[in-house]
Amino acid sequence: MATAYVYDFGEGSREQAELLGGKGANLAEMTRLGLPVPPGFTIGTDACRVFLRTGAPPSALADEIAEHLAGLERSIGRRLGAADDPLLVSVRSGARFSMPGMMDTILDVGLNDTSVLGLAAASGRERFAWDSYRRLVQMYGATVLGVPAARFEEVLTRYRRRLGVADDLGLGVGELTEIVGEFRRIVREVAGEEFPQDPREQLAGAVLAVFRSWNGERARVYRRREHIPDDLGTAVTVQAMVFGNSGRDSGTGVAFTRDPGTGRPGVYGDYLPDAQGEDVVSGVRDALPLQNLERLDPFSYERLIAVLRLLEAHYRDLCDVEFTIERGRLWVLQTRVGKRTAEAAFRIACALVDEGTITWAQALARVDGRQLDQLTFPRFDTQADGAPLAHGVPASPGAAVGAVVFDVAEAVRRAATGERVVLVRPETRPDDLPGMIAAEAVVTGRGGKTSHAAVVARGMGKVCVCGAADLDIDVEGRRCTGADGTVLEQGATVSVDGTAGTVYAGALALVPSPVSRYLETGVRSAGVVEAVARFLEQADAVRRLHVLANADTAEDAARARRFGARGIGLCRTEHMFLGPRRPLVEDLILARTDADRRLALDALLPLQREDFTELLAAMDGLPVTIRLLDPPLHEFLPDHTESALRLARARARGEEPEPRAVRVHEAIERLHEQNPMLGLRGVRLALTIPGLVATQVRAIGEAVVARVRAGGDPRAEIMIPLVATVEELRIVRAEVERVLAEVGQAAGTPVHCPVGTMIELPRAALTAATIAPVADFFSFGTNDLTQTTWGLSRDDAEASFLAGYLERGILDVSPFETIDRAGVGRLVDLATREGRRASPGLRIGVCGEHAGDPESIRFFHEVGVDYLSCSPFRLPAARLEAGRAAVVTATDADSR
Repeated sequence: MATAYVYDFGEGSREQAELLGGKGANLAEMTRLGLPVPPGFTIGTDACRVFLRTGAPPSALADEIAEHLAGLERSIGRRLGAADDPLLVSVRSGARFSMPGMMDTILDVGLNDTSVLGLAAASGRERFAWDSYRRLVQMYGATVLGVPAARFEEVLTRYRRRLGVADDLGLGVGELTEIVGEFRRIVREVAGEEFPQDPREQLAGAVLAVFRSWNGERARVYRRREHIPDDLGTAVTVQAMVFGNSGRDSGTGVAFTRDPGTGRPGVYGDYLPDAQGEDVVSGVRDALPLQNLERLDPFSYERLIAVLRLLEAHYRDLCDVEFTIERGRLWVLQTRVGKRTAEAAFRIACALVDEGTITWAQALARVDGRQLDQLTFPRFDTQADGAPLAHGVPASPGAAVGAVVFDVAEAVRRAATGERVVLVRPETRPDDLPGMIAAEAVVTGRGGKTSHAAVVARGMGKVCVCGAADLDIDVEGRRCTGADGTVLEQGATVSVDGTAGTVYAGALALVPSPVSRYLETGVRSAGVVEAVARFLEQADAVRRLHVLANADTAEDAARARRFGARGIGLCRTEHMFLGPRRPLVEDLILARTDADRRLALDALLPLQREDFTELLAAMDGLPVTIRLLDPPLHEFLPDHTESALRLARARARGEEPEPRAVRVHEAIERLHEQNPMLGLRGVRLALTIPGLVATQVRAIGEAVVARVRAGGDPRAEIMIPLVATVEELRIVRAEVERVLAEVGQAAGTPVHCPVGTMIELPRAALTAATIAPVADFFSFGTNDLTQTTWGLSRDDAEASFLAGYLERGILDVSPFETIDRAGVGRLVDLATREGRRASPGLRIGVCGEHAGDPESIRFFHEVGVDYLSCSPFRLPAARLEAGRAAVVTATDADSR
């Protein structure tokens, strides 16, 4: 049976998004629900994948399109591009995952020099017909024929200025007729061919242009950011046109079933009379609040509200709905589960649970740790002095400070150097996406809550203020002027408050967010704080993974405990040797005799004991895993070049360098390594420097004794780093147990500390079965395990080629950001299974950066890791993700 590539709207459902794309699947679903959807058909993603693979559409596609187009013409009673009363269609992209504005759309396909006259006669509105023709030539020329969009914009700008009108509504029939002629001359000049007059040629060209747009620059940039696979392809929807630009009794809009910025219930959206949908999305004209439609057209408003209620009940989520009113008749053009801010995501999911619409398991699947992190970012002090430079629409909440830039290239360039920037534009277009990604915030002079800038910024979690009309933006002059006359040149600092919709000159003071205050104090309040608190409670109740903290000081430990840590999974003792204590480590390195070494270690012992005592007190009753010294000793010495220059300068002045400085430099020379990451560090230090392990373990043991005598419940654990062979672990473990026994005997209090190892070398993972019987626990150090598995240095890779690999699609995501399942993940899985087979009671944790990454946490849940350990500030998100991993994995298992 031949493969089918084209499907009428009535043939599909929302479950077929992989085949029909999100847009096509939802159009099919709304058609099945009996909503007023203009008829049409969808070309499936299979056809696009053939095109991407071979460079040509499937051979049968043209015939299938012709067959379905004939059916559409019969159902409507009009023919595509007919001379008297023409059928016109829109051609739109529709990928499996929403990519707003990232691919191409062509409207009004079917108009030509003849059918435009028929449309004018049939509608009785000549201006509307020529405006539609102008739009087609402009879109088709830019999208299909590759004419720079700026060429068309220059013409429109010249006509508006000549007539002294603010927007295209001020252009009459005469001007529009002339503009169409100019547009066609531009097409002929730039593309080297005439604008096609055959409606079917227009349709075929538009379909292929949408296929090609899947690999357009902005689409590829968006997919990389959102981790959308490159091989999915896009569907194409061909739909009968309805016209919001056919007079004052017509219009177009975007509506949300709830506020996507705050999550509050109620009518939310924009409406633009006498306009097509692209006018709302682009922000070229300022839209009206949706509530105004109730006054302008009460009947259509009432029908729209009924549609919104039905769709939210059916999809059981916030819905984003595009609609058109044509001469008083409501049409629904599209719906999708709406993009929302982090605050809205938590509040909407909570509200839907309370309404009995979804379960808590379903709610947990709808929020994520990155959104929770966004809610902990600081906000501006609301008591700040001074009037704002501009007011606008609060399109995406948050606070951002940065240097003003007016073009995408400059935003990307400055951001690449580490500078924080704010992108300021009259309005944004899809091609501005790289600049939006680079910027901390986006400000536009035009547009509303549903403009391109607002929708994309919300999806990315970027601060955004739209429609700041009192800000005069001069892109060419690279400056903007506030209503009070304040001029900001490019590079000037501004503060953008996306929650209040305000822009201030200079840098405002920041204060903790309400969610941050809750995490620090435990005090709950209504709104988003209450929603977050409930989500964390639910996640804690269902998660299997324990969540611990990486903490090196009592202060960090106390904060971690407030943030919900169930212990410390990694205390890095090397951090205790920095600052004023560094000279003591230098003494250890410079020691030439056992006696000198003993003196240095004896000086460190009480300091370490005090550190460990405070740490155990802060985490009383919870495990504290203390890693013995890991980095190479040269890291505690001055920089080699600085040391050499210091000695050279002294000798150049005729001075004799200090003896200690000479000895330190000699030690630097002696300890220098070509690749320190793979050199004398970790367990190798413990086996090479006499007394080092004994001193650290004695400090731990004596801290345990001190806490027991104080009435505490210390639960210290000792981790030996960088083990590659079981013999290393066996020797050092024996030393640990000997010292602990000595401490316990001297104190009259037995001291028992579990002893485990950090798995951060491929050999350790591959020989886990031999190491496990000698270890009480494994903790995967995924940072170093990734480096040693990939054979690269993280710092060097990120500074040189890694960005290029991501740009070229060699990697979908950095292996240091998300666990490399195929390589590093396979080692983790193997070591977990073989380690537990050899030692059934073996506890297994992860303490690398991946322990705070949402996608990685799900992997660790799947392979059976017992606990995660991450930095204190990542704890809330890790708790949430651990809960999500439990419910998502269970849901996947049930579906199988």
